[in-house]
Amino acid sequence: MLAAPALADLATLAVDGLELSVTAPQGPGQVPAVRTAAAELPVRVRALEVAVPPGQSPAEFFAALDRAGGPGDAVVFVEVPRDERRAEVIARCATAGYRAKFRTGGVRADLYPDEAELATAIRSVVEAGVPFKATAGLHHAVRNTDPGTGFEQHGYLNLLLATDAAVDFADDTEIAAVLAERDADKIAERVAKLDSARVTAARTRFLSFGTCSIAEPLTELVDLGLVPAAVLGEGGLP
Repeated sequence: MLAAPALADLATLAVDGLELSVTAPQGPGQVPAVRTAAAELPVRVRALEVAVPPGQSPAEFFAALDRAGGPGDAVVFVEVPRDERRAEVIARCATAGYRAKFRTGGVRADLYPDEAELATAIRSVVEAGVPFKATAGLHHAVRNTDPGTGFEQHGYLNLLLATDAAVDFADDTEIAAVLAERDADKIAERVAKLDSARVTAARTRFLSFGTCSIAEPLTELVDLGLVPAAVLGEGGLP
């Protein structure tokens, strides 16, 4: 994954067919340059993540995105704004067949949506039939308070269970309670009890989450007894 302006840095790449997810944080205006750059590089853009710029209406954004097109068969994620535009953006994603991206953290406390806000967002995309991903701030499996910053951080297993609850027609208050749960043993027990049908239903809605580390999330799942230690290999990831 990399931001659109960084595509040019891959010009000397010696490997063909590198698969990428490219972010366009400034909106649809960056998409044509992504398409042009990708066509000249030994890469394949598998996903394009486009933010809705401040002040741009949903109608204007989706019209601009349609005009911009995208590189090949890339899956398009729309970063849903945390304001009054959210409901319309989600509805238009459903109509257009785009997926949603929720930002769940950042370098300031106000960049973390609280449980109630995130619960409403998850319920909304599940009801609309829009698959989603989440990014930023999901450093641990279970909701926690970061000891260094004091920020309240969501847990990625909380998000999985919240999605399961939304699929089961839970209301916002019930979903928020799942997101607020801090007891790791309770969270692990609930995840372990999900049958394959419920896991599939939740995972077709909650597609993925962004993380700076591959090893740390997997290690936490091992520590919680949800994944066998053998997946880490000797001395860590294989």
